[in-house]
Amino acid sequence: MSSSRLTAAYDPEHFRQLGHQLVDQLADHLARTLRREGPVLPWAPPATHVERFPADFPEEPTGDLTALLSRVIEGSHHLHHPRYVGHQVSAPLPLSALCDLASSLLNNGMAVYEMGPVSTAMEHNVLRWMAGVLGLPEGARGVLTSGGSAGNLTALLAARQAKAGFDAWNGGATAGPPLTVLVPESAHYCISRSIKVMGWGTGGVTPVPVDARYRLRPETLEDTLAAAKRAGRRPIAVVASAGSTATGAFDPLEAVADFCEKHGLWFHVDGAHGASTALSPTYRHQVKGIERADSVVWDAHKLMMMPALTTAVLFREGNRSFEAFAQEASYLFTGQDTRPWSDVGLRTLECTKEMMALKLYASLSVLGTKLFADSVTSTFDLSRRFAERLQAAGDFELAVPPDCNIVCFRHTPQGVPASELDALQVRLRESLVTSGDFYLVQTTLGGRVWLRTTIINPLTTDGDLDALLEALRRAA
Repeated sequence: MSSSRLTAAYDPEHFRQLGHQLVDQLADHLARTLRREGPVLPWAPPATHVERFPADFPEEPTGDLTALLSRVIEGSHHLHHPRYVGHQVSAPLPLSALCDLASSLLNNGMAVYEMGPVSTAMEHNVLRWMAGVLGLPEGARGVLTSGGSAGNLTALLAARQAKAGFDAWNGGATAGPPLTVLVPESAHYCISRSIKVMGWGTGGVTPVPVDARYRLRPETLEDTLAAAKRAGRRPIAVVASAGSTATGAFDPLEAVADFCEKHGLWFHVDGAHGASTALSPTYRHQVKGIERADSVVWDAHKLMMMPALTTAVLFREGNRSFEAFAQEASYLFTGQDTRPWSDVGLRTLECTKEMMALKLYASLSVLGTKLFADSVTSTFDLSRRFAERLQAAGDFELAVPPDCNIVCFRHTPQGVPASELDALQVRLRESLVTSGDFYLVQTTLGGRVWLRTTIINPLTTDGDLDALLEALRRAA
């Protein structure tokens, strides 16, 4: 009996039938959301979904996948809805989602070449292409990993091994003087988290002041470096942002590169959000200087419309990609003296890793690179037009002119005291999100609460953003 159940569970024809049904369900969902039907987020408190999806699993098969997935689709956040303007999470290309299905079925983990021969080759060449887009030299190489947090940790581990002056991997954080990294105050929290994971403590981050547009102030770097040394720390690197999380700010990369070159410091660019800007002929000037970085993190699951998670960690000197990790495992890695590039597990946080490159490689191969360049350009253009309308309106305030597709603003209706505006923004967001009309988020800048939009769905229009302002006025 057990054997027959297993045979049925792996039956190709049953899989074919379920697959057709699933694609039909997802295509119908995609059509509805693109027509702006239904809520962006069908809001329900956590306890409600715990009750809706209980753990009372049957002993015998029910065969009721279609009904289950209908409930999953209905209750999930609908990121393909053009009125999703929330976090930096993409509306994935449908083609890339099909590649994820193939990846899940093939399940080629990538610790060693033998376990993922095709995906290893695809990853190698996708990374070469990405490095070329950024203008990194021919010898640049890297890895794909599970998100910007893992990517930034990987890059900083390599920086530590290259610049610490001692073997911190084997000797630990106390094998030499305490280290620090110069980090702009606007950097993503994962930078500080990575440094604390490495055991450097709070002093491992030396904050660099930012200007009124939340960009690193390069003229403060010399004083910041001197202060770090006075505090008994050895600075080894400077982090700069290409598209910071809170406002989408681009730090002056060329000035930071000059400073790092002068002082022999590792130059790392967190381009998780904004490295894709290099794809756009119109806006690529904003990442000028990124080609001088020692390491760059670039999320394809943001502006390149990939499903989460697909993050590239690129190293100017390809051999540096071997220095983040130095693990021995004879059951996996043989010939350690040669350290082959094709055994990806030598260079990633993950051992078993999904075929991350497949969806990106296939999308570039089938849809062409111009699609991605056009998407970056159009969303940046749209964000600037939105900012202009906010500035022209008498009842909205723009935080800063947008560098990319992130726009922060406040609704300031006449008659509302300044002391109540923060609370108003919080209530407005809650009203729109729980109604399902729009999904946007909030942030705090300069001690004040702002509404924050990330225009990341390439099918969002000027009309959608006009409707957002009208919805906020009605809610107020």
